[in-house]
Amino acid sequence: MRRGKRYTKALELFDRTKHYTLEEAIDILKKIKETAGAKFDETVELAVRLGVDPKYADQMVRGSLVLPHGLGKEVKVLVLAEGEQQKIAQSAGADFVGGEDLINKILKEEWVDYDVVIATPEIMPKVAKLGKILGPKGLMPNPKTGTVTNNIKQAVEDAKRGRVEFRVDKTGNVHIPIGKISFDREKLLQNAYAAIDAIVKAKPPGAKGQYVRSITLSSTMSPGVKVDVAQTLRKLQELAA
Repeated sequence: MRRGKRYTKALELFDRTKHYTLEEAIDILKKIKETAGAKFDETVELAVRLGVDPKYADQMVRGSLVLPHGLGKEVKVLVLAEGEQQKIAQSAGADFVGGEDLINKILKEEWVDYDVVIATPEIMPKVAKLGKILGPKGLMPNPKTGTVTNNIKQAVEDAKRGRVEFRVDKTGNVHIPIGKISFDREKLLQNAYAAIDAIVKAKPPGAKGQYVRSITLSSTMSPGVKVDVAQTLRKLQELAA
């Protein structure tokens, strides 16, 4: 596979066979940004390979968290609700608020110009018909991720602050954006530890053996930097103590 000049230059800045601390991995990504990075503010992503087989229900991993320092981007929130809950959603700062009118708009136009969908339990039977449109985009409201709730105010505020959802893919990997490369190291570090902590706490009952197999940190256009799993999990325990 042929690599571009920037990618090849980035590979020269670190040892791909070595496992680094999270702090070192973030520093490497910042160095890559300075010398071989893209011209836009790249997103930093955490990739965690887990010892699970998601085709079994008791090994499915999913959840959500509010990143301490957000994602560094404006989050468009759509709320599907009725009655008084619509007024609450509007006052909380939701970008789009409606009921059957918006459900019909999504169905008719396959409209998905938003980042998060929140719904009340009462309207969910009507929202169910949107599964084929919202599901593939990862936008379908779900009680497990806090997007089906009667506490609309809190849900909207969390989404605006940087709530991210995660779900293990069929290969056993979880990918979570943790901010922008322009964030200072401490903010990226705190977001990274918060994301890893959420994944660890989401360990399913059917997981056997080593749960967290590998951790990789990358930015939008950079190669992945391997992170030392054992050291990271020890540090996570120290932070929780």
